[in-house]
Amino acid sequence: MGSFSIWHWLIVLLIVVMVFGTKKLRNVGKDLGGAVSDFKSGMKSGEDATKTAAEATPPPVAAPNVIEGEAKRDKV
Repeated sequence: MGSFSIWHWLIVLLIVVMVFGTKKLRNVGKDLGGAVSDFKSGMKSGEDATKTAAEATPPPVAAPNVIEGEAKRDKV
């Protein structure tokens, strides 16, 4: 009762093909494959943009009058 046998899945597949038809299922497969490839290319371009932004950002430079987080004060 926990898992279906191969015959159950074949009957479900047959019903789905009869309801939607092979042409519509083929189009759904193409659309799904296109969506997955677009998602992968988007993730790849996002990683590339992050890497280039990290390389383009210069490291922070401490101000000349700051020593260990405290500002120097001139005595009068």
